[in-house]
Amino acid sequence: MSSESSDRHHEMAAERGPVTIAVITVSDSRTPETDVNGLYLRNEIEEAGHQVAAYHLVPDDPALVAQVLDELARGGDARVILLNGGTGISSRDNTYDVVAVRLDKEIPGFGEIFRMLSYEQVGAAAMLSRATAGVYKGVIVVSVPGSPAAVRLAWEKLIAPELMHLAWEVGR
Repeated sequence: MSSESSDRHHEMAAERGPVTIAVITVSDSRTPETDVNGLYLRNEIEEAGHQVAAYHLVPDDPALVAQVLDELARGGDARVILLNGGTGISSRDNTYDVVAVRLDKEIPGFGEIFRMLSYEQVGAAAMLSRATAGVYKGVIVVSVPGSPAAVRLAWEKLIAPELMHLAWEVGR
């Protein structure tokens, strides 16, 4: 895509207005009060002029993550679903597995660029991330690690700059 084409897409996306976003934190240890990622994302979403359509804090249990993701994609108001947590390789990290099998279309560049940017921050440990993004039932789904630094990196460098464009592309 040329820069001119990309610029035009961004303009058309902006005309569509604010994006409705659901936030899902996957964690066995956080509470709504200690969920720094959920608080950060909801604040950033609202400050950017978008709307938080839903917020869920879900234990890292594949059936529960799947249930919430399916409900939001099937009948929610969200055009974008942001998940954080559960993307590593430990036995309790199941978010990637739940998300990956549901994606109708994968956006491989998201995970690739996320790991590249992560490498600049954490070195070779970036390879342990199974961050991913794609389209599920006409909704953009983005799944990132649960560390606050990873959530900030994903939001600031990848999601926020392309949010309206992503939502526009999947909806046209």
